[in-house]
Amino acid sequence: MKQTLSLIFLLIFSQTFAQKVTEQEVKTKINEVTVFIKDAQIVRQKSVMVKKGKTILKFVGLSPFVKKKSIQVKAGDVMVLSVNHQFNYLIKKKIEAEVQVILDKQKAINEQYQQLSLQKSIIAEQLSFLQTNKQIGGKNETLTATNFKAVADFYGSKYADLRQKEAQLTKKIAQLKKTDNKYKKQLKTIYNRKEYPTSEILVKIDSKKAGKYDLELSYVVGNAGWYPTYDIRAKSIDEPVNLLYKANVKQDTKVDWDNVKLSLSSSNPNLSGVKPKLKTYFLDYYSRPPIYAATVHHVSGMVTDAADGSPLVGANVTIEGTTIGAATDFDGKYSLTIPNNNAILEFSYVGYKTVKRTAISENIDVSLEEDENALQTVVIRGASGINSFEKSATDDEGDGVEVAYAQQIVTSKSFKNNTYKKEAIPFEQETNQTTVSFKIKMPYTIHSDNKNYNVEIADYQVPASYQYYSVPKIDTDAFLLANITDWEKYNLLAGEANIFFQDTYIGKTLLNTSAISDTLQISLGRDKSISITRKKIKDYTTRQFIGSKKEETRAYEITVKNNKNKRISMVVYDQIPVSKLEEIKIEPLEISGAKYNKETGELKWEFSLNPGKKKIIQLRYSVKYPKYRSLIIE
Repeated sequence: MKQTLSLIFLLIFSQTFAQKVTEQEVKTKINEVTVFIKDAQIVRQKSVMVKKGKTILKFVGLSPFVKKKSIQVKAGDVMVLSVNHQFNYLIKKKIEAEVQVILDKQKAINEQYQQLSLQKSIIAEQLSFLQTNKQIGGKNETLTATNFKAVADFYGSKYADLRQKEAQLTKKIAQLKKTDNKYKKQLKTIYNRKEYPTSEILVKIDSKKAGKYDLELSYVVGNAGWYPTYDIRAKSIDEPVNLLYKANVKQDTKVDWDNVKLSLSSSNPNLSGVKPKLKTYFLDYYSRPPIYAATVHHVSGMVTDAADGSPLVGANVTIEGTTIGAATDFDGKYSLTIPNNNAILEFSYVGYKTVKRTAISENIDVSLEEDENALQTVVIRGASGINSFEKSATDDEGDGVEVAYAQQIVTSKSFKNNTYKKEAIPFEQETNQTTVSFKIKMPYTIHSDNKNYNVEIADYQVPASYQYYSVPKIDTDAFLLANITDWEKYNLLAGEANIFFQDTYIGKTLLNTSAISDTLQISLGRDKSISITRKKIKDYTTRQFIGSKKEETRAYEITVKNNKNKRISMVVYDQIPVSKLEEIKIEPLEISGAKYNKETGELKWEFSLNPGKKKIIQLRYSVKYPKYRSLIIE
């Protein structure tokens, strides 16, 4: 009986020991990064030696901003049983190299300060000695002119020399103190940096045999993103437009991206995919139609820390639902062009609560508060096989670790490290059903410093037709427009553009790709070589009474002159009032062949103008209305 019990105990012990799961730490390098408009997907790859049976692979040194729901693991012939995410608060970071450099410099400054202070004290004693012994001659000495001159010369030159040395030492000591204060401020900035824990991902696998397997870990991280900007250059009105497509990439994930395969995607995983739905608009005598805020075309301001009012450098300012964005400078200031149909500004910064503001003013200052709970909540979710599950399960080995099932993808992937080559950045463009991605075909490095890294995506020579545009009633300058057809094939995103015409910086414009039009119009700024005037002709401006009616006439003359040495295409706009009452009759008398829109009163003239030539446009109209009424007519 005792032998039987002993045998049973040995069997249970051996099974328990056999079921013990070993934990293996895995250090990986980031191989690929796909940067979205907001957030980024990280891919880490490594070949790992594993034993037969069950093993927990602990991927360490990951960003604290890993989004748990996005974690995926790919393996070859290894079965992935579970995935768990956790924070490591116990790792103490070593003093940064930049801190040690500053401390060494401060030590050297202190040594110089001690030496200079010693020299200054010696000079002070010498000056005191001269002051004490400046009396010339004694009781029994006869003072001659020669002796007096010699002593005076010696005292004067020695005193002046010591004072000069003292002044030089004082200046050097002041400079050392100034430099030391700068280092103190820099150290304070470094020490005030908010400390974040590192992330760890625990992947439980089951291997049928021991061996080396290729594993791929991917996940989405926050505090990263990009927005497009453009440089648009036009040398003359008969050459194509040069369009430089650029990406402003920034990240502060607390992990550097060193020599990674970089891709840029127009996707934003944070945007809701729920379709909008109209609500019933009830109309009665006491209801009012919807009120829309006035459109603001440009917004600027400052982003500060709500706690102490200090400027936040590198804070993100984006327009919700678009790719238009900017970052604050060293003074916390930003400047952003606003499209007509997007007016919600989103202000965000690492470790701070995101704030949204409606762009109803041209100046918007925002103070951001620290988000103390940003890293407190840990939620784990995943999928198993083909079906997905919303809830986590308890580890079947009874070790008390809460896990979530991860999708098993039975594919093997090989990979090699990339080498960096300094050359023009090639790229590959992919167009999906709803997004566009650009794959940069060379390794790229982006540090976790929240600074903008300018990545050139593409350089296009775009065919364009040029036309001058003017509304002399509002502004007598001519604006040069570049009209680009088939612009959709370039997959442009909305963003700010720097305009250069004839190698001169003109200013900024907005590339608004949300407009539904076959032609993309880009304003290249004002051209002073086109002279335009608009004047009222008094001889035709009259007022007379006809029966019960009063008739007033207005007349204008618009003159356009081409002072360039090239033929130009021109479009000019003006208007005639539109009547809202039957008793007010408006009749165009002379419009010089303009296209007349009776509903809006808009007049449009399109014509070509040779070098040195001018065109005169006549505009005259009459207004008839009851003579007992009063109208304000221009």
